[in-house]
Amino acid sequence: MTDTPSAHLDTTPDGTPGGTPGSAVPPPLPSRRPLRQLLAASVGNAVEWYDWYAYTFLAAYLANQIFPKSSGNSLVPLLSTFAVFAVGFFMRPVGGLLMGALADRHGRRTALTVTILLMGGSSLLVGLTPTYAAAGVLAPVVLVVARLLQGLSVGGEFAASTTFLVESAGPGRRGLFSSFQYVSTSAGQLAASGIAALLVSLLGEDGMNGWGWRIPFLLGAVFSLAGFWIRRGAEETRSVALREAPRPRLFDALRHHPRASLLICGITAGGTLAYYTWTSYLPTYAELNTGIDKADALLAGTLSLAFFALLQPVGGLLSDRFGRKPSLLFFGIGFAVLGVPLLRALDGSFLSLLLVQCAGMVLLTGFTSISAAVNAELFPARVRAAGIGFPYSLTVALFGGTAPYVGTLFKELDLPGLFPWYVAVLCLVSSAVYLRLPETAHKELDR
Repeated sequence: MTDTPSAHLDTTPDGTPGGTPGSAVPPPLPSRRPLRQLLAASVGNAVEWYDWYAYTFLAAYLANQIFPKSSGNSLVPLLSTFAVFAVGFFMRPVGGLLMGALADRHGRRTALTVTILLMGGSSLLVGLTPTYAAAGVLAPVVLVVARLLQGLSVGGEFAASTTFLVESAGPGRRGLFSSFQYVSTSAGQLAASGIAALLVSLLGEDGMNGWGWRIPFLLGAVFSLAGFWIRRGAEETRSVALREAPRPRLFDALRHHPRASLLICGITAGGTLAYYTWTSYLPTYAELNTGIDKADALLAGTLSLAFFALLQPVGGLLSDRFGRKPSLLFFGIGFAVLGVPLLRALDGSFLSLLLVQCAGMVLLTGFTSISAAVNAELFPARVRAAGIGFPYSLTVALFGGTAPYVGTLFKELDLPGLFPWYVAVLCLVSSAVYLRLPETAHKELDR
């Protein structure tokens, strides 16, 4: 139940309270070092997502080495690999809640340094995972543990870095700063995809299956140490008043802001499914359904990710000028109408995959470039990180994390044509939420 607003409490766009009783929250102050803040958030975030996405791009090699082969069906190891991919997502809500609470109680910078160290350790564990031939059932067990730790880290990373970025922005620049969440995420994906493609071309299938698949994860552990060093010098974005106020409890955001929490679920559902389909699963989807060469699929994914990263600041700037709702509706209605035709346009050629991915990236930018700003603008500073972290990560786990598994399962059931409709319908549902969303682009953000 939502509390009644008080003159002594700061409020969210939906009118729910969130400040410290008996004290007024000072007006927002932009960071004194905005470029330094962007670097700290972006470099660290890129490293986090590099580690996370390396698993996706190397799924086929992990399937060959970590899981037992089935004599009856060659898709079984791949399905097992994507099932572990989904399992990692279900730790993300836990990470969003715990690390979000850490950010709200002890500072955004503290949470950011914890998440990147956790990701580095889990990436190292994936790189050292024994093969099934060497260790039997222990191999998939180690991989599952590593993936669970990665999920915990990524869930907390989004909560903390989203809050950190938006709170670092000056007036009228929250959309622009927000866009760097996915600029850096795309940079991490791009690095993972590019390194995977390079290794495949240099080592070939035998080399990748033998030992080459380990290299990207070991590199990720090294990159995490560099990200940790950069983040240590970041400026804390919580106001002095909040640092001195009583600390929020773990479930304060859910208890006091249920409507905002549900809004985040509705905002995110279609966006996360479209995002993971287009940026992660589409190369594998094309391989399974059109027979495109694996190296061509990886190259198309790499080029489209670079294009996607360049689009994000443009989308953020447009939302600062014209508002969040037009951008979100451009994405949601666009995918509801064009999602099925785009996926059906894949014909097994490199050019068709590249064009379909790039077209989807244009539509997707309406969501990704501003999702951090939209989420942050729904919650007050006192519970912002935890308020964003749990509902967002839960929705991503339910719809984004399962996208590769659902798509592969439809193929296994000989129903591949259903997956494009699944994407389109969920984007239509989110569009209905966008229509009722309060416009927050020009509202003042408390800190």
